[in-house]
Amino acid sequence: MDLKSLLLCSDEKIVRVLRRTLGDLEIGVEHCTSSEVALRHLTRERFEAIIVDCSGPGAEAVLRSARAAPCNKRAVAVAILDHGVGLRSAFSLGAHFILYKPVSVERAKSSFRAARALMKKERRRNARIPVHIPVEMSSLESGARFKVNTTDLGEGGLALSLPRRSKPHGRWQLKFTLPGSAIALKVDAEFAWEGSGTQVGLRFHDQSPAVKRELHEWLGSNTPDMEKDDPPACCQLTDLSLGGCYLDISSPFPVSTRVTLSMRAAGLKLKTEGVVRVMHAEKGMGVEFTKSTAEHRALLEKFLALLNENRDLLPELMVEPEGLDTESAEKIEIPSDSGEPEDSLIGLFRKQSALSTDSFMAELRKQRGLAATAGVSA
Repeated sequence: MDLKSLLLCSDEKIVRVLRRTLGDLEIGVEHCTSSEVALRHLTRERFEAIIVDCSGPGAEAVLRSARAAPCNKRAVAVAILDHGVGLRSAFSLGAHFILYKPVSVERAKSSFRAARALMKKERRRNARIPVHIPVEMSSLESGARFKVNTTDLGEGGLALSLPRRSKPHGRWQLKFTLPGSAIALKVDAEFAWEGSGTQVGLRFHDQSPAVKRELHEWLGSNTPDMEKDDPPACCQLTDLSLGGCYLDISSPFPVSTRVTLSMRAAGLKLKTEGVVRVMHAEKGMGVEFTKSTAEHRALLEKFLALLNENRDLLPELMVEPEGLDTESAEKIEIPSDSGEPEDSLIGLFRKQSALSTDSFMAELRKQRGLAATAGVSA
């Protein structure tokens, strides 16, 4: 099943480059030369990517509509910009990736390799399989309980039918067993939408690794036409702290992407999760770790100590996208004073919007020099 993209662009040269690039990546193209036609497609078809030349009339309306259209609000959005146009305006419209003109095959492939990995993850996350299984629902707020049946299931949530006249809301814990499995899964969820009649949809939250694995494997075995995820991307670790890291990668993922990182050095392994907070096209990205357990911190401290003792050691590092975290994209919360010294790398991520790419990199090098002198960071 090919991935699908909507392309709004009237520049024939750009269209030729993108058709060739997307074709090589097995991404289909629905080409539109007017915003009116593009808007009609957005309301009637599902696309994994929305690509818009922002110099054309109606471009902003198409990007905004993509975010509002129920079937395309999680599509990966790519904005094509003239040189000199600021990034913030495109990102404020919902763009995840930026392509600057002139658009070359090499530059387009670099961006769309990362975009395709995200497109596959988002489609898998939103794919639904019709299945009827019993679910026990327990409210995390009121303690109310229901026994209901699902109508469909996916990696990111499920749909079910509620008892008549019930209008529950808020956060719930769900307990269910997948067909053919003996393992009862427990996962927190919240109501995401309400359909006609008694049907509602719930979105999963804070899934454990075991739940993620069970859902991923079960859905994979029951959706034979679903394409495999792209392999993890290899990158270079340039900066590491207890709160996050900066990675040198030519095809970085956009801000708000949830990622899984796998690091290995001198027999020491570390697998962790994070959210992209900073992205510099064709250069790299900054990731803030989302795990905060004592075990995770202890492993990070060991990794930092190993790298400080072996300055010439280059760790192996792989990164894989897990999907777009739209809630994280809205705002980066600054934690209250915990009594611990501020993580300077995370502090730099939080003020990056006020810095140009060159200024950010200069600050990063300055921090790296201070850290090397103090012996506290990679």
